[in-house]
Amino acid sequence: MVNLPGNRGSCWVDGAGPTGYSLLEGSIHAETVVVGGGIVGLTTALRLREAGRSVILVEGLQIGGQVTGGSTAKITTQHALIYRQLIDRCGLATARSYAEANSAGAAQIKDWIREYAIDCDLERKAAYSYATSANGREDIVAEAEAARQVGFEARVLDRAPLPFETTGALCFADQAQFNPAKYLVGLARAVADRGGRVFERSRAILVDEASRWRVVTAGGTVHAEHVVVATNITVKSPVGMANRTQPRCHTALAFRVDDPRVIDGMFIGIDDPTHSIRTGRDGTGPLLVVLGPKFDTGQDGNVAARFVALEDWARNNLPVGDVAWRWCNEDYDTTDRIPYVGEPDPEKAPGFHIATGFNAWGISNGTAAGIMIADAILGLASPWRNLYDPTRPYPKEFHKNGDSQSIVRSTDDIGPGEGGVIVRGDHKTAVWRDGDGTLHAVSASCTHKGCTVTWNNADCTWDCPCHGSIFAADGSVIHGPARKPLAPAEL
Repeated sequence: MVNLPGNRGSCWVDGAGPTGYSLLEGSIHAETVVVGGGIVGLTTALRLREAGRSVILVEGLQIGGQVTGGSTAKITTQHALIYRQLIDRCGLATARSYAEANSAGAAQIKDWIREYAIDCDLERKAAYSYATSANGREDIVAEAEAARQVGFEARVLDRAPLPFETTGALCFADQAQFNPAKYLVGLARAVADRGGRVFERSRAILVDEASRWRVVTAGGTVHAEHVVVATNITVKSPVGMANRTQPRCHTALAFRVDDPRVIDGMFIGIDDPTHSIRTGRDGTGPLLVVLGPKFDTGQDGNVAARFVALEDWARNNLPVGDVAWRWCNEDYDTTDRIPYVGEPDPEKAPGFHIATGFNAWGISNGTAAGIMIADAILGLASPWRNLYDPTRPYPKEFHKNGDSQSIVRSTDDIGPGEGGVIVRGDHKTAVWRDGDGTLHAVSASCTHKGCTVTWNNADCTWDCPCHGSIFAADGSVIHGPARKPLAPAEL
């Protein structure tokens, strides 16, 4: 059994409090059904309700408790070295469009926090990308020039305001940070107060088209003219998204600190291995939140070791106390670092909208995506339609499937609190042993495309190394694209 310090779970989710929305039951109708209660889904729903349109939102678990609630929650248009790369790969016009979309997303968040009086620990902070190498310093200077080309004020500093050596930093002033789970709870409340209907613990197990779009959960059905699939990676799409994206995770630790001003700003390193740093708080007091480098979902057989390495790095570089919280969060990368948002096939599947591939910058991008989807449903033109085009070309070799990292010979190789995959002919069984020594078994075949899952020894989950589905130890779905749980199995 791997013993890691801190409570398992996001510090933001812990501070968000209960929500209490009911399960979907029976058959109901709305103009739009939104699948997913993260930042994209709730932004779309609230924009539509503000325009007087009928909306139903279904969330598989709890509002604020999934990907958005595990993010670093930086409300910023500074996304590491994004603008130099966009100009070089896609041209200046695309880079400017990206900057404009994310500026609009960041502004919308702040407007809604003020308008709906959402208590989400909003703080104005500068955002810094920092370098620790000579080459990194050159990249910082180049990114500053690119940022100015797309309309931002960007300062190059000789060093970052951090308690360890850096070779330079890029500063965007007047950015912000917040508690993303509290923000989503506030958005859901605003949707409900305006007459929208929100359902929790109502996972979509079927999305299809009859006389109109239909979303089916275990307890009920929603019929709608428009369906918005906002589930991190799409659980269904008329144009496949799984092979256009690469699932990736990162580890996060929230440390106790005596002084909340110990770090003033939001920071992301541009040299490998990258680390992201910001302050925050939970119900007990101030925190310093540190994220480690990304890794492909399900393709690391020892995620716990990443937490150990992250804690070592933090203690060697930052004035931190005890670990209070630890968690993994998942996102999906795209080859050009731009999300896929919109109607993938408006001719054959009109009214079907998706959003995915946020490359770990889903706060501002996700809000812009929700704005754009809502505007499309309202019949309004969007200047970002070409930017986020979900059918734009992509290199077929971008997505990389992986193999299970948890193959064992027998249950004797599985210790308490550990999991492994046993192969007997064509049968692959995922087995974990609880703290009492009891064995629990489910099928090791992901219900999305059949790939063999890997045991995550830090989160105690079964993670798919192909398309990023994540299942609880008992096989129930946490994240898609899988919609069905891992099948029960016998040893």
